[in-house]
Amino acid sequence: MRPKPFVPEQLDQAAYVRDTKSGLVWHRCALRTLYVDTDRSQVVYHANYLRYFEFGRACLMREADYPYKQIEESGYIYPIIKTELNYHSPLFYDDLMYIHTRPARMELVKVQFDYLITREDNGEIVCTGYTLHCAVNSNGIPVEIDARTISLWQQFPT
Repeated sequence: MRPKPFVPEQLDQAAYVRDTKSGLVWHRCALRTLYVDTDRSQVVYHANYLRYFEFGRACLMREADYPYKQIEESGYIYPIIKTELNYHSPLFYDDLMYIHTRPARMELVKVQFDYLITREDNGEIVCTGYTLHCAVNSNGIPVEIDARTISLWQQFPT
């Protein structure tokens, strides 16, 4: 199924774009595919898109001045408990992509990030999806989301 059009416009904050179609704001970072990311058919292997999602999520958190290292040092871990990936168009070796990431929803102990990957050269949507995470303490016991993550969700540009 073909995804809805994505037409980003640059915001004043360099790492953020607004989709003119939906009005949603996304954090954007760029990444180039490596040869090792491709499979025998010379396209990016499907599981590597989860790595790209992680790259986008880590860039967003670092940009928000709350990298995962600090999250873990504060006693929280956010393992992924569910993923969804929708593939629309393949990437090949050396393609430059934009990874768009945004905080999507928050519950008592769960947070979800949404993702949209596009080609840098023509803006074509390559992959969409999400990751759902559960807040746990260092013993692996589910806990309420930490205050700084809640603040990040509330302060994400709209």
